[in-house]
Amino acid sequence: MNIAIIGAGVGGLTAAIALRAKGHHVNVYEQTAELKAIGAGFGVLPNAMHLLATVGLDDDIKRIGYSAGASIVRDLDGNRLPVENWPQKPSPLGSTYAVHRGEFQLLLASKLPAERVHLGKRAVKVQQLEGHARITFADGTDVTADLVIGAEGIRTVVQEAVGVQAPATSEGVMAYRALVPVEKLGWALEDQRLAIWFGPQRTFLCYLVSAGRIMNVVGYVPSDRDAEESWSAPAELDELRAEFAGWEPRVQETINAAESTFKWGIFDRPSLPTWSTASITLLGDAAHAMVPHLGQGANQAMEDAFALATILDGADKGSLAPLLKIYENLRIARTSLVQRVSREAGGLYRDFANDDLTKKAEAISDLIGSNHLAGYDAIAEARRALAQR
Repeated sequence: MNIAIIGAGVGGLTAAIALRAKGHHVNVYEQTAELKAIGAGFGVLPNAMHLLATVGLDDDIKRIGYSAGASIVRDLDGNRLPVENWPQKPSPLGSTYAVHRGEFQLLLASKLPAERVHLGKRAVKVQQLEGHARITFADGTDVTADLVIGAEGIRTVVQEAVGVQAPATSEGVMAYRALVPVEKLGWALEDQRLAIWFGPQRTFLCYLVSAGRIMNVVGYVPSDRDAEESWSAPAELDELRAEFAGWEPRVQETINAAESTFKWGIFDRPSLPTWSTASITLLGDAAHAMVPHLGQGANQAMEDAFALATILDGADKGSLAPLLKIYENLRIARTSLVQRVSREAGGLYRDFANDDLTKKAEAISDLIGSNHLAGYDAIAEARRALAQR
């Protein structure tokens, strides 16, 4: 099939790679004029890592990332909390690697022919036509395809074509993010495990990305202010310092070593009842944006990509519509669960009445482990869904 993907983020590029591996003709359309290594870090969890291995990307991820398997949990005074395998137990599907989002995006793009990634193409309308779909761009051009995939994130125009919307609700939480060269952090040179500090109403998280060269820093704080739902809205370092004033020296050292920070308002969205028409479907945040408390957002987009490619293996435009329904039903069930568990984890983080920080950390770890989120095989589940049709 001729497939058009809107959005060259993690989900869109992964889908392009996975669908090309099944023999489809794929073009990606991205609104930005240039792909740059911007953004912060995230974990490629076992449920995504083993999928990427099927297209030969696992070694590349190990090269640009950093193993995030070992962790240490502390309170705000620096006392170690007796929590093992936080935030989740080892998965039979493999290990977790933390990556810089921008570096990972460029890696994915490098696996596609340059002429298949079209930059400076902002989609403004998508239409279902007879037997195909059309994308209209801001520059006045348009393209048609057998299948259009909306993978351009929370501000997608494709939801309108599908006839759905997902209103956002603020969690009353804001995240400060920063990237710090590891050589600036004496404590991190000595102990390179993923580290999290729990304190009343706040958490502070650090893990290495960029092959261990850069420390990714996230501080979650309560907020009654409106904050952009963006990874890159600028903030003041003095704000971050004030939020974690009095916390132990390693936290202070990390904040003082940062040269800049940006803030991200955390918003929740409900599950969508449908994702598809006959020739259009959704993928990633465009379909199931979720709060970040499990680190599963990008990983769910990659699950979508490989599930869709598996379901469309050998498909043509004549068989597309019922196959999209199989994809939709499978992925709505899975992503609705992950959205719910992410929401519940956020509630545990904000359980300010529970001042036993060890119990709080254990409860979060147990919630994740009991739902087997990192042990899910999207390819196997897609094959099972096909066999049951």
